[in-house]
Amino acid sequence: MSDTLRTPRTGLVAGSVLLAGMVAAQVASGLHPRPVGLTSVVVLLLAASSLALAASACSLPRAAAAFGCAAVIGYAAELLGTTTGVPFGAYRYTGVLQPQLAGVPVVVALAWAGMGLAAYAVAPGGGWTRVVTGAVALTAWDLFLDPQMLRLGLWVWEQEGPYRGVPLSNFAGWLAVSLLMMAAVHTVAGGIAGGTALVTLYTVMAVMETVGFAFVFEPPDPLIACFGGVGMGAFAVLAWRRRWRR
Repeated sequence: MSDTLRTPRTGLVAGSVLLAGMVAAQVASGLHPRPVGLTSVVVLLLAASSLALAASACSLPRAAAAFGCAAVIGYAAELLGTTTGVPFGAYRYTGVLQPQLAGVPVVVALAWAGMGLAAYAVAPGGGWTRVVTGAVALTAWDLFLDPQMLRLGLWVWEQEGPYRGVPLSNFAGWLAVSLLMMAAVHTVAGGIAGGTALVTLYTVMAVMETVGFAFVFEPPDPLIACFGGVGMGAFAVLAWRRRWRR
């Protein structure tokens, strides 16, 4: 399919509806006494929304190719991590998230891909500078993600670290994997860099996670809300500032 066969309006409408659904699922998850049951729903809506919004910025084939590359890289990194401890540190998934492929939940790869496209869109700079800043923007998301998933019992670290039980090696691993993922996205679908809709997705995730840790989750965790909110919020603010200046 040619890049000229774009459906920006269709992708934008579909992505917006899916994004709204993700927000509703996240709110329900935050208020539910057993939120883990809605985790996969949130991730599926996140992934579908990201793909649709990316298609509105470039084309569906290019967006799908970038999403697929990111998902494969994310899955491969998790498989390597759970079997060797490289690059994140020694950890394992519990049986809570299903289905799993060789011990890695399928939705984890979808989460990598969904937020990977959004992180690339908010990243400042041009060319390969965007690859580096996009990797940092994606790693900033894990300031929220890992503590939240540990709370839900989705995975277990062999040795706990200083960041709410998360070892610092995890963030080094995230940065390395994110660099590879951003390089793939940049090569396949660099056009999504202009996608304001994906910036909205990243911003929504930053706001939802910050509010969740600050006020909704039990018990609240202002430290995680602060670190994650500043980390993701900085990229969101810079992205919107660039667009308002145009």
